[in-house]
Amino acid sequence: MPVTGTLRYSYLGPAGTFTEAALAQMPGAEQAERIPTSSVLAALTMVDDGEADAAVVPIENSVEGGVTATLDAVSVAHHLQITAETLVPITFVLASGQPMELSEVSSVATHSHAWAQVRSWAENVLPRVEYVPASSTAAGAHSLTTDIPVADAAICAPLVAEQLGLHVIASGIEDVPGAVTRFVLVAKPGPVPAMTGADKTTVTIPLPEDRAGALMELLEHFATRGVNICRIESRPTGSAMGDYFFSMDLEGHIREPRVADALAGIHRVSPAIRFLGSYPRADGKAQQMRPDVSEEAFDAAQQWVASLIQHG
Repeated sequence: MPVTGTLRYSYLGPAGTFTEAALAQMPGAEQAERIPTSSVLAALTMVDDGEADAAVVPIENSVEGGVTATLDAVSVAHHLQITAETLVPITFVLASGQPMELSEVSSVATHSHAWAQVRSWAENVLPRVEYVPASSTAAGAHSLTTDIPVADAAICAPLVAEQLGLHVIASGIEDVPGAVTRFVLVAKPGPVPAMTGADKTTVTIPLPEDRAGALMELLEHFATRGVNICRIESRPTGSAMGDYFFSMDLEGHIREPRVADALAGIHRVSPAIRFLGSYPRADGKAQQMRPDVSEEAFDAAQQWVASLIQHG
């Protein structure tokens, strides 16, 4: 990213999305120009095309798991690198353009991930309501302000309902209170951020062979070096039925010998492995490691081998 001038951050818009709230927490956000886009893919494409310096996109939710659109776009469609992450608490309201009662709501517009997080509430309170997909929660809310709304109401963030002057019919409607969504800052590949002692590394690893034990052999590279996998998901490559890659978040930084050694070992058996970045953890949680996989242990082992070569 540029060291001078105004940073340009693209994000899943329109204004008022949870993604914009995440953008506000990212490095350099105070001076950055914010560019809303209609989709995750559009936000990432702007970075690829040089129209934005970085993109802020959702990648994981504590209730629904990975955001597949982001996982697939970052892992397959684009050659980009994660440089930072942040967590945003998620709460939803049901809002309408004009005052109405719950009993009057027959259709609701929102993003699919938001709908999944309020599904139980909707089934209990609005059992016959029609769900209308929207590109984002804010887009669903904005649709209520048009001449021909796509739905009677929208499920969105309290902030966007306030900004648009919507009527809040119900609040705190999420099924799991305290849910959070993880967002990442994605830029073109460049120098990896410095180690902080509380870092994550994200990679994607294609399964080299579809056979019994193939995944176990990959995971053993991490286990034997004390590298904890804090997220793992399988995604289809799109090339053939049954052809998958694994998206993983690891505790640690690529500059740590144990992490670098594990990735090098996997590269030997799966050369198409993609490094998607090492960056500070949003929660600041320092990784725990066994003494035998500490940096000191790796240094001592290398010195021992060097002494054998030199002195026997």
